[in-house]
Amino acid sequence: MEVKDIMTRNPACCTRDTNLQEVARLMVEHDCGGTPVLENTQTMKPVGVITDRDITCRTVAQGKNPLKMTAGDSMSSPCVTVTPETSIEECCQVMEDKKVRRIPVVDENGACCGIVAQADIAKWASSQETAKVVKEISSPTEPALRVTAS
Repeated sequence: MEVKDIMTRNPACCTRDTNLQEVARLMVEHDCGGTPVLENTQTMKPVGVITDRDITCRTVAQGKNPLKMTAGDSMSSPCVTVTPETSIEECCQVMEDKKVRRIPVVDENGACCGIVAQADIAKWASSQETAKVVKEISSPTEPALRVTAS
């Protein structure tokens, strides 16, 4: 099985300049927890991914005003991608190695044509592969950010 068999096609995307309120609205409207951030809407090349967690941890938790920030201020970058022809096993390995829960899918021109989320793996991969992906992605890589009240 390949990525093209399980990916969400034509996902909601934004650019670095999209304000965070609009990013959050896109996530609600499309029932997703993250969206690819594109270089521009002409090339559709992903330069990062922004998630609801990015907004929370990199903006709200740091006392920044999300209404004055853009996707570029909070996104995770550089962007790790796979192609539609990537095997599910290889996609899982990339997600595990990079500790990402979502990975944009790019076509032969590098344009975003889909996204694979951890939920897609859970839906389509074996329960053994799913458990391995969840375990590896969820294991900490560095001490958690501690937020203290002032």
